Amino acid sequence: MRYTRIGASGLEVSRIGLGCMSFGVPERGDHSWTLTEEASRPLIRRAVELGVTLFDTANTYSDGTSEEIVGRALWDYARRDEIVVATKVALRMRPGPHGAGLSRKSIVQEVEHSLRRLGTDRIDLYQIHRLDPHTPIDEILQALDDLVRSGKVLYLGASSMHAWEFSKALHLQRHGGLARFVSMQSQYSLIAREDEREMFPLCLDEGVGALPWSPIGRGKLARPWQEATGRSRTDRISNTFYTQAVESDRRTVDAVGAVAEARDVPRAQVALAWVLAQEVVAAPLVGVTRSGHLDDAVAALDIKLTQEEIETLQQHYTPRCPEMY
Repeated sequence: MRYTRIGASGLEVSRIGLGCMSFGVPERGDHSWTLTEEASRPLIRRAVELGVTLFDTANTYSDGTSEEIVGRALWDYARRDEIVVATKVALRMRPGPHGAGLSRKSIVQEVEHSLRRLGTDRIDLYQIHRLDPHTPIDEILQALDDLVRSGKVLYLGASSMHAWEFSKALHLQRHGGLARFVSMQSQYSLIAREDEREMFPLCLDEGVGALPWSPIGRGKLARPWQEATGRSRTDRISNTFYTQAVESDRRTVDAVGAVAEARDVPRAQVALAWVLAQEVVAAPLVGVTRSGHLDDAVAALDIKLTQEEIETLQQHYTPRCPEMY
């Protein structure tokens, strides 16, 4: 494993982060394909053995059960001081007022719930899981700063939004003397590159590190175009992505296959190696359902793509409207 710091911050993380949406009670939340605690624990243990220190979950994943599973497993297998626990707040957790969003009340109550489920006294990286259009940005940023000052949260992160929105938030934080966002978590892969236009240049200029989600296109870049999996057939979120440029995406998937075949390595390693090569990227967040997925992710660290290979992988991309759900 290799390690880096997120942007200009002092927060050190493994170059591969484990995305924990895969772990959760299948009957809870929106994803029937998630793994039970019994099936999740060996994967979390394997990640720790491989040197992964960044574990990213969210309060809304499987109705909070992802946080519970991850917390119980981590403290059995890892040293707390070496682990960076990242979770998120904003999406709906329950019906009714303050069951979602980023009001001060919602943020304060949800951080307490997350701390309890994770079994820890602090969250290393607390991220807003999209912006809340119904709450003033000043209220959101002040509430987050208060959590940092209280010691319940150590670092702040943001997720998919427009670059102008993120720029405004960073400006208000700087001039208000508030704790700053150190990370941006957004969808980024060979078939989702829209943040290269404005968001990533902004992050580089502001010293913010990128933590891409779906770095292998929710599995599309890891298998031939015509193949499907149980998750891809049933994941309602995945099925809303990658509909704007189907033909160019298919050609990109084929290009990944060609480079992987020439190198005699799995496709996932090539797709991840391309993401890892981007200057702004601190650690891609890899979702796994099998131990081999973790091994492929770590092996991608040793792949250095040639300029010719990079051009082959990038040449078919077609711009599209950002698919931020």
